[in-house]
Amino acid sequence: QMGAFDDFKELTNLAREVHRVKDFLQVDLPEDIVQKIVHKATFEVMKENPMANYETIPSSIFDKSKSSFMRKGTVGDWKNYFTVAQREAFDAHYQQKMKGTHLHFQEE
Repeated sequence: QMGAFDDFKELTNLAREVHRVKDFLQVDLPEDIVQKIVHKATFEVMKENPMANYETIPSSIFDKSKSSFMRKGTVGDWKNYFTVAQREAFDAHYQQKMKGTHLHFQEE
């Protein structure tokens, strides 16, 4: 089972998750490469990386004036932006689309 968002926030957890993915893919990587991946996969580095932060996406597709794609990196922060109606609509949509899968939306 793949780690949750929280598992990727702390460097020790991030390194563990990189090792889990590496092992799952049966790829042999030297530890210095694993550490480079860990560094590049931190929220702070990804937030500044145009290939990860949607900076290169045209504003006609993603309106950056409303919010950046990567805001705080805080689990559950989306609740501060959704109205009750939006949350209910999301929950209903998620339940419909994920029915029959083992995927679970982690709210906290």
